[in-house]
Amino acid sequence: MGTWLRFLCKLMPSKVRLMEQPQQEPDTDIARTLSLDGASRKRKHLKWWIVIGVLGVLTGTAGVVMNGQSRSPDSSEFQTVKVRRESFSVDIIATGTLKPINQVDVGSELSGTIDSVKVDYNDRVRQGQILATLNTDELEAKVLESKSSLESEQARLRVARATLVEASLKFQRVQQLIAKRLVPLQDVDVARAAYDRARAEEASAKARVTLAQANLDANRTNLAKAAIRSPIDGIVLARKVEPGQTVAASFQTPVLFTLAEDLTRMVLHANVDEANMGQIKEGQDASFTVDAYPSRKFPAKIVSIRNDPQTVDGIVTYETLLSVDNSELLLRPGMTATANITAHRVAEAIVVPNGALRFSKSRSGEAAFQGAAASPDRSQVVWTLRDGKPVAIPVSVGQSDGHVTEIIAGELNPGMSLLVNEIDANGGGNQATRLSRQDN
Repeated sequence: MGTWLRFLCKLMPSKVRLMEQPQQEPDTDIARTLSLDGASRKRKHLKWWIVIGVLGVLTGTAGVVMNGQSRSPDSSEFQTVKVRRESFSVDIIATGTLKPINQVDVGSELSGTIDSVKVDYNDRVRQGQILATLNTDELEAKVLESKSSLESEQARLRVARATLVEASLKFQRVQQLIAKRLVPLQDVDVARAAYDRARAEEASAKARVTLAQANLDANRTNLAKAAIRSPIDGIVLARKVEPGQTVAASFQTPVLFTLAEDLTRMVLHANVDEANMGQIKEGQDASFTVDAYPSRKFPAKIVSIRNDPQTVDGIVTYETLLSVDNSELLLRPGMTATANITAHRVAEAIVVPNGALRFSKSRSGEAAFQGAAASPDRSQVVWTLRDGKPVAIPVSVGQSDGHVTEIIAGELNPGMSLLVNEIDANGGGNQATRLSRQDN
């Protein structure tokens, strides 16, 4: 091929100079006679240009072949990443709702008409404070009625006691006379029966008095319930009643007020996916954000993990309670929060990008794409270059956050280069290496 190039370099300049030399203007008759000879020269020039073009194509093809033969069939280029030492943590994402620690719905046990409402939204209340009152006209009338009934039964009891005393004395006199044989035995039987009836009548009167007293107590209790009081110290979250409104408590107690005990301490009820339950436990730290303050993270801590599963659209979650300090009162009940639960944290961990764990070198020397899951003993292999050749390094892996994985054992040092992708001699790379590049 070198001989051809040298021949072309010598040939082409002379031919070009020959074509560029000026020709003298022939006589008209001679030119007319030799017109056929000029056409022949043009065809010769065209043939030379065709030859030159073919030789140029052959020269380029030969260069490509020689360049390919000069490359080693085993030569490869690799894409690498660095081993890093950094703070590493695994966070579990869960959504939930903020709620007060103790929230109470206050209703009425009685039916009636609301006479007055004493509190409004966001009012602070004390335990026992009156929130609203029902109309008490009917209840007061029932109290008077039961009081009168009690007094009547008490009077009957006194009559029964007097009758008992009379029957008792009469029976005693009959017993004295029968001892002297002054009265017949029949009188003794009559006196004893009268005495027994008097005792029974006294006992019945006592029972009626007790019943009347119970009715009076019940009516007085209902009268007291007409004043709806706060069961806790807290704040009014909701007021669902107005003066003049009719309350019907026949089948279900109507909710009139919603109270929260203390808004400076709240609870985040987060729904954690069943796949993450093995990584969380009570006492773990967490943080969360709310839409009202998207740039601020609020601290929290897991205080309870409930075992009752919640299934929605085939997805099983477990309610996890996180304590929240709301001393600034920025958070409100019902806010939706996105929580990051720190399941694992290491201050200075050796980590590698996940793409390095997915790269593998087959026996044939081609790059392969291995699975991301570790073996049961958490051992895997990463690859590095030594003297220009890929070398496998066994490692033991720990937790992964989806981007990098913690290395808990293995001969890896920060700054070491690991292979994640192989680029073949043609600069393409197979499908497995392209996947590795994307995952890195």
